[in-house]
Amino acid sequence: MIPQEIEEYAERHTTPEPGFLAEIARETHLTQVYPQMLSGHLQGTLLRMLSAMLNPSRILEIGAFTGYSAISLALGCSNPEGLVHTIEVNPEFEEIINRAIHKAGMESRIRLHLGDALRIIPGLDEIWDLVFIDANKSGYLDYYQLVFPRVRPGGFILADNVLWDSKVIGHSVKNDKDTEGIIRFNEFVTHDERVDHLLLPFRDGLMIIRKK
Repeated sequence: MIPQEIEEYAERHTTPEPGFLAEIARETHLTQVYPQMLSGHLQGTLLRMLSAMLNPSRILEIGAFTGYSAISLALGCSNPEGLVHTIEVNPEFEEIINRAIHKAGMESRIRLHLGDALRIIPGLDEIWDLVFIDANKSGYLDYYQLVFPRVRPGGFILADNVLWDSKVIGHSVKNDKDTEGIIRFNEFVTHDERVDHLLLPFRDGLMIIRKK
C-alpha cells in the first residue's frame, strides 16, 4: 500500500474530483461499513483518463458499489454513443447508485444491472472496448474468461485489488478464497499469450490487460 502521506501528496497534485464525485465519496464514507472499496479520487481520475484515451463505445463494469467508478468511466468517454453497463450484486445499493448517477447527470450514459454478473453478462449483446473488474475476488478468473471472447481485439480489461493488501506475497492462502482467487487470476493472466499485461502497483494493485 502507498504510505498515507504520499497518497495525500498525490491527491493534492491531481486534478480535483468533480463536486458530485466528492459528495458520493463523502456519503460512502459516512454510510458504508467498508468505504475503502470506493475507487476514490486517484483511481477515479485514472479511470477517467484511461476512458478518455481509449474513447470506448461500450464499457462493462463488474462491481458498482456506490457508483463512483462507473461515473468516472462515463465522464472520461467522449464517444457520443458511449455507454457504461455496470453490474452490482447487492440490491441494497440500487438507490445509492441511482442517486449518484442522477447527481452526475449520467442517466443516459450508465445502465445499472442488479444481480449475479455471471448470469447477467451472457444476456448483454455487446462487444466490449473496456472492462473493469472490481467484484468478489474469488470470481475474478470466472469473470475474465466469461467476458474475454466479447472483448474486441485491442480492447482492455482492468482488474482492481490484484495485490490484495500484499496477501499475494508470502502468505498462506489456505481457506482464503479471495486471496486464492486473486492469485489464480494473476497467474492465469501472466501465462495468457492472447494478451499483453501490466500489474501496476497502484493503490491495492491494478492489472491492465490488452487483448491482442
